[in-house]
Amino acid sequence: MTEQAERAPRERLGHGLARMSGRDPAELHRASTPLELLFDLAFVVAFGQAADQLAHLLGEGHVAVGLGAFAFAMVAACWAWINFSWFASAYDTDDWFYRTTTMVQMIGVIVFALGIPAFFASVDGGHGVNNGVMVAGYVVMRVALVVQWCRVAVQDPVHRTAALTYAGFVSVAQVGWVLVAFADLPLGVVIIAAPVVFVIELAGPAVIETRLGGTPWHPHHIAERYGLLTIIALGEVLFGTVASVTALVGEQGWSMEAVIVVVAGIGLVFGLWWTYFILPAGPILSRHRRRAVVWGYSHVFIYAAIAATGAGLHVSAFVIEGTTDIGTLGATLAVAIPVLVFSIALFLLYTYLVHQGDPFHVLLFAGTVLLLVAAVVVAAAGGSIGTCLILVTLSPAVVVVGFETVGHRHEAVALARTLR
Repeated sequence: MTEQAERAPRERLGHGLARMSGRDPAELHRASTPLELLFDLAFVVAFGQAADQLAHLLGEGHVAVGLGAFAFAMVAACWAWINFSWFASAYDTDDWFYRTTTMVQMIGVIVFALGIPAFFASVDGGHGVNNGVMVAGYVVMRVALVVQWCRVAVQDPVHRTAALTYAGFVSVAQVGWVLVAFADLPLGVVIIAAPVVFVIELAGPAVIETRLGGTPWHPHHIAERYGLLTIIALGEVLFGTVASVTALVGEQGWSMEAVIVVVAGIGLVFGLWWTYFILPAGPILSRHRRRAVVWGYSHVFIYAAIAATGAGLHVSAFVIEGTTDIGTLGATLAVAIPVLVFSIALFLLYTYLVHQGDPFHVLLFAGTVLLLVAAVVVAAAGGSIGTCLILVTLSPAVVVVGFETVGHRHEAVALARTLR
């Protein structure tokens, strides 16, 4: 047995303090850790809470309020995940201190998720915004994250400026959110202050990663992390489908429309999964690290669209059950619009990563949109909810079939040009 092979098991047994000097961004076979996967599970709760609350508000016909609250909750949840994941990609020491601060951040995520129902209820009631619990959860997460960045500043002189700048941006933004949540500010001030704080949130990583030398995040690892959260979000769609159909069957028994909801849930999950993983982002991010900021931020739309798709399927079950007046057209839109947002985000993301357009991909995108529009037209014409869901479910298949028959050759050429 070689010395390296003998040493490897001992390196995995203990979790004593290690110097946080940064991971090697070119490390071979870098993969997500069990701790990162455990951390992601906390976001199943947050995504599920937001989707469930959206479904109920849509079912009650409170569309604008529901979408506004859902957008806020999903952006906040995704941003919390992004903060942790990029730090972990660069500085995961897996020692006891790192594990403990990760646990603290998980507690913050759960507290945040527990505050989502009260937040939706307050927005729907029109009596102010009750996001105190959500902000409290964020405070817990942010304190642990700032401590970690300060640790980096002490132990990694090369990236000290970037680490202190990260800690500064995070701290300033969090103070802003606390003031917006708990200070008795006039509504007009809140409307102005919230976007300002959000701009601070987004500006931090963009400035640091493009102007201050960035951090040693691993491109293939970060691409895998985003892919895994996509799978978790899709899993929430499956869970929502099962929950809604279970309630439907409990009220009315099995019917053809109940079966169609199950098929639509599984079909959409599989179709969205297939299309998302068509483009290998890791090699492109490795070659063009500056493209990572836009790539990473754009996933907020993808995750929100996936969660909203689950909410739309839940609304469809409400329509079949007869517990909502939103109608077939409203239920169809509740599923078709999130799928459309997902498709637009993915199409633009593909185009941005390879930095070139492709008429064939435009044709595939147009075919997807055509099927979604057809579903809405059928619903408006009085078609059944089952027929409309089938049309929506088939929409990602246009991209899948097109890629597997012709598009993969176009992608090979685009990748070769992008990576040279």
